[in-house]
Amino acid sequence: MLETLASYPALLLSSAFILGLLIGSFLNVVILRLPVMMEREYKRDFYSYFDTKPDKAEQEELNKPFNLVLPHSHCPKCKTEIKPWQNVPVISFLFLRGKCGSCGTAISRRYPTVELITGILTAVIVWQLGFTWQALAGCVFTWVLIALTGIDFDKQLLPDNLTLPLLWGGLFINLWGVFAPLQDAVIGAIAGYLSLWLVFHIFKLVTGKEGMGAGDFKILAAIGAWFGWQILPLVVVLSAAVGAIAGIAWSLAKGRDHRLPIAFGPYLAGAGWIAMLWGDQIIGWYLNFSGLAN
Repeated sequence: MLETLASYPALLLSSAFILGLLIGSFLNVVILRLPVMMEREYKRDFYSYFDTKPDKAEQEELNKPFNLVLPHSHCPKCKTEIKPWQNVPVISFLFLRGKCGSCGTAISRRYPTVELITGILTAVIVWQLGFTWQALAGCVFTWVLIALTGIDFDKQLLPDNLTLPLLWGGLFINLWGVFAPLQDAVIGAIAGYLSLWLVFHIFKLVTGKEGMGAGDFKILAAIGAWFGWQILPLVVVLSAAVGAIAGIAWSLAKGRDHRLPIAFGPYLAGAGWIAMLWGDQIIGWYLNFSGLAN
């Protein structure tokens, strides 16, 4: 089967797209549930540390199983459990016309959007990198970034549960130089973290405000660990440019208060993904354009 996939590009890309749709369905669960799981864990730790007990209702809620598997997916309004045929990525949303099959409550369009984005990006990676271990690693990198992007948009949070495994994963795969020599990956992880850490503290010293969260440091460190220190300037420039444009556009469209914080993680994630596939070409183009190339 693997030989067949490698021999027929159309079949390979179609399979990658379908796999991406399925992974995207799971990522929707991660985006929705992981912050709640973390909140519950924080509460349990709080009560344990201070040797206190929650009220009865909260205790019952904390005792209920809640993870990426349980409880089974259900309508948030009528609590009807979603049947397997109602949980097919994108197709079920279209078949149900974007509504719960039991009570008619509207289903968020974000669910099929995340599935489609994951499917498309997965196919693009396979198209660019081929049927290789590098493509598989790039898909995993992309899936984690999508989950981080969704959570950061929702909660202004980049959980260590995802950023730290992503960082260590980059160092691990580069033991075999999948994307960069190990030495460049280690330097990239250090430089990625310290660069934004320094920006954070300088900004805080000058303004007295916190311009970003520690999760942003860890995402850039992870990108450096995956692709080496050489890619970091490009990632910073791309993320800053896209973030500034998106922030201004959002403020104009929605009338958002400019004092409200804007999640920066998604722009780092997007820049890191672009750098993974086209970073060398972009840097080469810039060097040629600026006359710095030999």
